[in-house]
Amino acid sequence: MKVLVLNCGSSSIKYQFIDTTLQVALAKGMVERIGMASAILTHQPHDRDKIKIVGEILDHTIAIEYVIAVLLSPNHGVIKDKKEIDAVGHRVVHGGETFSDSVLITDTVMKVLKDNIELAPLHNPPNIKGIEATRNHLPNVPQVSVFDTAFHSQMPPHAYLYGIPFELYKKYKIRRYGFHGTSHRYVSERAAKMLGKPFEKLKIITAHLGNGCSMAAIDQGKSVDTTMGFTPLEGLIMGTRSGDMDPSVILYIMGKEGLSLAEANTLLNKHSGLIGISGESSDMREIEEAVAEGNKKAKYAFDVFTYRIKKYVGSYTAAMGGLDALVFTGGIGENSVMVRKNVCLNLENLGITFDDIANNNVKGECAISTKESKVKVLRIPTNEELVIALDTEQIVNKQLTLNEATGVK
Repeated sequence: MKVLVLNCGSSSIKYQFIDTTLQVALAKGMVERIGMASAILTHQPHDRDKIKIVGEILDHTIAIEYVIAVLLSPNHGVIKDKKEIDAVGHRVVHGGETFSDSVLITDTVMKVLKDNIELAPLHNPPNIKGIEATRNHLPNVPQVSVFDTAFHSQMPPHAYLYGIPFELYKKYKIRRYGFHGTSHRYVSERAAKMLGKPFEKLKIITAHLGNGCSMAAIDQGKSVDTTMGFTPLEGLIMGTRSGDMDPSVILYIMGKEGLSLAEANTLLNKHSGLIGISGESSDMREIEEAVAEGNKKAKYAFDVFTYRIKKYVGSYTAAMGGLDALVFTGGIGENSVMVRKNVCLNLENLGITFDDIANNNVKGECAISTKESKVKVLRIPTNEELVIALDTEQIVNKQLTLNEATGVK
């Protein structure tokens, strides 16, 4: 099956066109600056050079039209007819408590997605726009929604409930939801295959470290806890997000600085984390360069970042009653030698024996712990788009089989 995978943001669309049989992206790209006259479409066929197209792309409907057109292009495309797009898989950030798995998109599903906007006001609206735009251009092509929150939906109440009046949870659905679910799911399943053991018999901690960061405790194939919570703000220090903090801190700052709710939200989400502590950058590569130059605030930012990860490794190991593998993924997790080393430093008491040589020479999926290490430390590049494509294929095939059995055309 050939699946168009879409990740729609407020002013951008990332896409991959994946052949699920080969598990290969035939083409990938991104539309940026949607809503502006100088919008940019970057397109990379799997067997040709990357191209850039600059033009006026005023909304998501026009952006999707551009994506389909470039896939059909005689010079840069990979298909000759729209009919070769068998299905479309959408990354949707929030499924609330309604969706515990990926789902075929129907009018009923669309209503629930809109009902969940208040849970993800920054992410679900552009996700919905992308679905509606795709429906306009590919009205007869099945579409599937794959949720960031779904993999964490089986967390037990003691992991997802907050210490607030229970009535507020029931009334407003205030609880830990978790995000980056497709990434945590993909790399944990890959870890099991690398170890040659059943996924359902392993205790795995996954660390998705990028501009947004989260960790998950995965016990017997299920996410039993994760660092992100009601929103993606909770948990680890991130590029621009504060992560865990005393709730009274923001109340104190709001009082002292006279901040509105919107301004406080911007402070925590856009001006905190690595950029907030260092005053230099939200990019770990630039933080590490500043550390090497002796910048003290950059060193504080780096140390807080890695220390927080280390603390969660310990707490999740205790929560699961053991650990078989620790997995690093995401832009920082896959590429930062220093972050991986500092997180694993002095964790021998947990059964981790780190291999500096392997860590300095990573390539693809690989182990960065010693052969004698009781707990395996792995570096696994994530592939969320492939998860979305495979889920889409499975759900569409299931629906086709059901339609044949019931005589629906």
